[in-house]
Amino acid sequence: MEALITYLQFPFVRYALIVGVLIALCSSLLGVTLVLKRFSFIGDGLSHVAFGGLAIASVVNLSNQMLLVLPITVVSAILLLRTGQNAKIKGDAAIAIISVSALALGYLIMNIFPTSSNVSGDVCTTLFGSTSILTLTQNDVILCCILSLIVLAIFILFYNKIFAVTFDETFSKSTGTKTNAYNLLIAIVIALIIVVAMNLVGSLLISALVIFPALSAMRMFNTFKSVTIFAAIISVACALIGILISILAGTPVGATIVAVDLVGFIACTVIGKVRA
Repeated sequence: MEALITYLQFPFVRYALIVGVLIALCSSLLGVTLVLKRFSFIGDGLSHVAFGGLAIASVVNLSNQMLLVLPITVVSAILLLRTGQNAKIKGDAAIAIISVSALALGYLIMNIFPTSSNVSGDVCTTLFGSTSILTLTQNDVILCCILSLIVLAIFILFYNKIFAVTFDETFSKSTGTKTNAYNLLIAIVIALIIVVAMNLVGSLLISALVIFPALSAMRMFNTFKSVTIFAAIISVACALIGILISILAGTPVGATIVAVDLVGFIACTVIGKVRA
């Protein structure tokens, strides 16, 4: 406890806790919808796109990489949704095409136009998250807070529509609901979350923050509202525990959070079976 209190006096530790909680909260809210719509790996695909955008931003030496990464990821989310609705290219195939291509091109660009002498280290850091929470700045926290407020506002304002589109898109469309618009909104919000989360957990681990809390909550509850609330609670709890463990044990932040999420999923699965 003494060591933890000492660490909490440093601003970068508080930054990591704030960003981790906000990212975990936002990811869990949309994660339930994505899992139920069987579109869980959109997060994985878009995270690879963000990696490709980050590689380009590094090569052109942008002072603010988000100015390039954010629009590229959002546009890719739109293209992914449109392509996934194509009868010739189903959703999972569209995700595979975009994610693998972006990942390969990003790695290729970083090798052809290296920005440092340790390209492998840069790639590993980007894919799996930084090994140090020192990389989070005050600007990262401000950006994360703004985007998180936008995500929460969208989810609260359009909760009923998101619920309808999630469970019965065909019926919702027949009643006049603009299902394509709401699917597009969900994809764009996920893109925003992914761009912010890259600094904390890395592009390869982001989908875990989206999937694990939702699946854990589904092992405990049956209603959409209950699953969403519990997913948010367990996601935030796992993020906090993971960050604190990484600080005290010196382990990578992203991998530690995902490991705690896995433990939470196993615990919820066991409890769910016992209750049944």
